[in-house]
Amino acid sequence: MSIVHHPRAVVTGGGGGLGRAFCVELASRGAKLIVSDLNLAAATATAKACGAAAHPVACDVSKLADVEALGHEADRLLGGVDLLVNNAGVAAAGRIGEVPIPDWQWALGVNLWGVIHGCHVFVPRLRQQHRGHILNVASAAGLISAPEMGPYNVSKAAVVALSETLHAELAADQVGVSVLCPTFFRTNIGNAARGPIDDKKRAMMDKLMDASKLDADAVARFALDQAAAGKLYLLPHADGRWAWRMKRLAPERFAVLMPKALAMQAKRLGIE
Repeated sequence: MSIVHHPRAVVTGGGGGLGRAFCVELASRGAKLIVSDLNLAAATATAKACGAAAHPVACDVSKLADVEALGHEADRLLGGVDLLVNNAGVAAAGRIGEVPIPDWQWALGVNLWGVIHGCHVFVPRLRQQHRGHILNVASAAGLISAPEMGPYNVSKAAVVALSETLHAELAADQVGVSVLCPTFFRTNIGNAARGPIDDKKRAMMDKLMDASKLDADAVARFALDQAAAGKLYLLPHADGRWAWRMKRLAPERFAVLMPKALAMQAKRLGIE
């Protein structure tokens, strides 16, 4: 088992949403924690909720120097790392050609480069100790590529590819790798989304989040349990599992039907 009992864990984006849920759940399982977030006040609030074994650290995951400093803090405060949760993420959406390039750069900087930086800094530590686990938070968007979500889809698909690559590279070192691909559940990620997103799309996003049967706490528990069981692909939502299955069975047909399915879903939610 690559996730040891009472792990020393680093969670990025731990100040709120799913990151906070990961931190609270890990604390309940006896973990020693570094709660990392761009917003130090938010990280501090999460750390307080997790108890004395949690330490807040400010970190901009899009900057390699910040993540290298995070690695040094993990060595200093925890004596090493057994579990890295690359969770920090942002949303940028809109039609390709209309999304401003700075919004693409912002999304890729956090969602993709943040994960690359985390793996670059922490993988050598885990490989050297021949144990540990990396849990990368992607999205079902990285598997099914819905329209008008280009920056988000691209960043998350790359995280899936990176996780698959790492899974193969680290198997001999007894280091586990998992990639989490949820669909919609209530977080604050949509509130800070960038790009030309119209009111209809924002309303649909809100309704899909509200309709989810799983909250952030449930997603975090699912992810940690499945990662501990050695699973690579973690899909907590039934709709995500079905969509990915259908795409693998008939990828071109799936691409044709996707816009129609989204239109039907909008109508069902009362969004015209």
